[in-house]
Amino acid sequence: MNALRVSDSVSVTELAAEHGVSEMTIRRDLDELAQQGVVRRIRGGALSLLLRGEEPPFGVREREAAEAKRRIGAEVAGLLADGEAVVLDGGTTALEVARALRDRRLTVLPLALQSAQVLAAAPRIRLVLPGGEVRQGEMNFAGPLTETSIRSLRFDTAIIGCCGLSAEHGLTAHDLPEVAVKQAAIASARRVVAVCDSGKFNRTAFGAVCGLDRLDLVVTDEGIPQEQHDALAAAGVTVRAVSLTGSSGASA
Repeated sequence: MNALRVSDSVSVTELAAEHGVSEMTIRRDLDELAQQGVVRRIRGGALSLLLRGEEPPFGVREREAAEAKRRIGAEVAGLLADGEAVVLDGGTTALEVARALRDRRLTVLPLALQSAQVLAAAPRIRLVLPGGEVRQGEMNFAGPLTETSIRSLRFDTAIIGCCGLSAEHGLTAHDLPEVAVKQAAIASARRVVAVCDSGKFNRTAFGAVCGLDRLDLVVTDEGIPQEQHDALAAAGVTVRAVSLTGSSGASA
């Protein structure tokens, strides 16, 4: 997927050599991406079917940086105090946060059906659902009803995912209705926590959600580029970078 983000085509031979795996493994992965409509298989490789800057399908993204996302979810859960009211964004990283919250005592308004399903059976979670339309594939709530529901409430913490995060462009997302929902969540919360794996840094999506000045905390992994870490710190944003081999680290 990283190769497809920078090139319109990929080669089985080149990918196998780059990642140190067999060509059969690469062919199998490309066949799976073809079934999900991400690529079209051609002799010796594949052609990308994504528009430049388009978001890959949820099922594909869920497998990217899976361990980093799981650890980010656990880190975020540890930052919340029992009794908090939390608005939880959609997306694959936020879904890991939902999984880490199942044993907590919180009020949670999830912005995606996947997270709502995860939390529905949690014994101490007070689950509140927004209205609105549900975006196919992503299963996120969107539209005026969703935005109105969020604006009518007040939250201790907003946990916000993103498609891109950079010092220059701030927090960005591909889907414009999703941008409006994120902005409503940010405006209704006392504290804003952005969650993303380090692969999201230096990427910029189509829709601008907010600048760094609207973020209180970013939880990511240790792969965050140093210049982006420094830019966040200079903007007064606390960065917590989880280790993929040990315990997490924090810096202001």
